[in-house]
Amino acid sequence: MLTFGIEEEYFITDLHTRRMVSQPSAAVLAACRQAIGPGFAYEMFQGQIEVASPVFKSGNEAADYLATVRRNLSRSLADFGLGVVCAGSHPLAAWREQWPTDRAHFQQLFDDIQYVAHRSVLCGLHVHVEVPAAVDRIAVMNQVSPWLPLLLLLSCSSPFWDGAPTGFMSYRQAACDEWPRMGVPEHFADWAAYVRYLALLQRVGAIKADGNGWWGIRPAARYPTLELRMTDACPRLADALALATLFRVMVTHACGLEHPGATFTAEARWLLKENRWQAKRHGAAGNFSLDDQGTMATAEQWLLHAQKTFAATAEAMGEPQLFGDLHTLLVSGNSAVDQLRCHAAARASGAGELGSLQQVVDRLLTQSRDDH
Repeated sequence: MLTFGIEEEYFITDLHTRRMVSQPSAAVLAACRQAIGPGFAYEMFQGQIEVASPVFKSGNEAADYLATVRRNLSRSLADFGLGVVCAGSHPLAAWREQWPTDRAHFQQLFDDIQYVAHRSVLCGLHVHVEVPAAVDRIAVMNQVSPWLPLLLLLSCSSPFWDGAPTGFMSYRQAACDEWPRMGVPEHFADWAAYVRYLALLQRVGAIKADGNGWWGIRPAARYPTLELRMTDACPRLADALALATLFRVMVTHACGLEHPGATFTAEARWLLKENRWQAKRHGAAGNFSLDDQGTMATAEQWLLHAQKTFAATAEAMGEPQLFGDLHTLLVSGNSAVDQLRCHAAARASGAGELGSLQQVVDRLLTQSRDDH
């Protein structure tokens, strides 16, 4: 069984105004560190924090750990009149009011990326899955990459930005496209090609000696893992766990193939980019291309295709419930759908725009607590 880890990012939120906090006090951050424990990490903005999990061997370990973190964090912050929102974007975060975290790594990002970095008030779900040393991580990445938009459309949770609807189900992914080396990775034939790419960028000064890309999927620099980064942070922990399990299953399946990545052609990458556009713009309502012969599919049809491809691997990994959980997620609607429904219902009941967004934030706060 391949080991794995999960990173979740949270917005610290004022329970009265429902806005993202721009400068939490030292006492608030100390409470966050105490609640999370060794997995606590700072993020780009002072009003953001991250949990980086320990190494897991099972989905049950991940569920217990993250549920405990969310509950402890929410209870600790409640003493300060605060809570956390775990979503790709915060409906009432005013990005111009956010303060960068005073740490060298983040300061360098703001110096390099400038205005784009200041606008990147976003939270993601990152999943690391171990790849055995004998298997080429780039080959596994190439095998899994065409499925990334399916993972994205299930995770979409950022339909609002700067206090307004965006028309995107994952505005976070639209914002990510402003950064260098984000989104869909370059097409590398194998690990050796990837190493040459990094060496070239280091020679020309584009990245540092230990630099890497921020793509939606990448070989991690510090760990022997493949890292999923395209997915939005998920308010509902069950969604995050299902997506992490699906990615684990995909990586495990790829590692067992004789020649993983052999079918990842230039055409496959072109379709990956188009499917990502459909997923970030329309979410589960997108129209997706399954091959270069013009085979199109709805999100439901694509999920059924994934089930046929990966169900045996999921069963062998002790995750027989996976595709039932994913089907339930798809039918009930991802977080973006849920947020937009909440917003529309609030407007229909007579709430103004601010009041409607506050109701969306209240829903996200409740879901992110995971206190059931």
